[in-house]
Amino acid sequence: MKLRTTALSLVVTMALGISAPALADGHGHDIKEQVKALLDSDWRTESEKQRDRNRKPAQTLEFFGLRDDMRIAELIPGGGWYTKILAPLVAEKGQYYGAIGTRRIKESLVGKPGFEKIQIVAEDAKIWREEGARFNSMEIDSLGVDNLDMVLTFRNYHNFNAEGRAAMNNVAFKALKSGGIYAVVDHTARHMEPDNASNGRRVDPVLAIKEILAAGFEFVDYSDLHYREDDELEYEVGAKSVTGNTDRWTLKFRKP
Repeated sequence: MKLRTTALSLVVTMALGISAPALADGHGHDIKEQVKALLDSDWRTESEKQRDRNRKPAQTLEFFGLRDDMRIAELIPGGGWYTKILAPLVAEKGQYYGAIGTRRIKESLVGKPGFEKIQIVAEDAKIWREEGARFNSMEIDSLGVDNLDMVLTFRNYHNFNAEGRAAMNNVAFKALKSGGIYAVVDHTARHMEPDNASNGRRVDPVLAIKEILAAGFEFVDYSDLHYREDDELEYEVGAKSVTGNTDRWTLKFRKP
């Protein structure tokens, strides 16, 4: 039995007092096959493709219930690893929005073949780190778009202090339509472990659930797709022994 995922399940069902059933898509879209078809695209580099086995994008996006006709926003897309999958996937029937910290995808993807429909929003978001602080602060009022079907963010939650995380959760909530999904993935920290030099880029999943519920979301489900038994949650995520193989929590929320 997987101890950490079992513990998370107990926290969800007992401490929060709710069950966590997986929601069926109900639309008949085989998103897993659509994503797999995109993984061999020419616009993805070999180094990006080498991460597919670890990141499991087809299974992850299927778990979140993504469909090709959705209006979606990706928060803090970084270098665009997921953007190169998400934007083409919804280009014909839906819409992709890149939000907050989008400089790199603006320079490398926007306007390029296959990425002409990308829209960049929330460019006025302010991200900074106070002198001596461990985490970033964020100031943002809105994503500048609403009625979204899904907001996704991958391995970004850990970068911000409590106020910054709250700001991220609040603007995601405001941007989603009722029933919209908030999809969050990050590196796992031990529950209630004090801050130390090794867990700065890890997040306690129970804390994340508590904070996201506080923004008004309902918990839907969690997945152990990114459970890694050999990650002892002891080392910094860039350490040689765990890099590319960190234990990550994968949480799905819904706006009521």
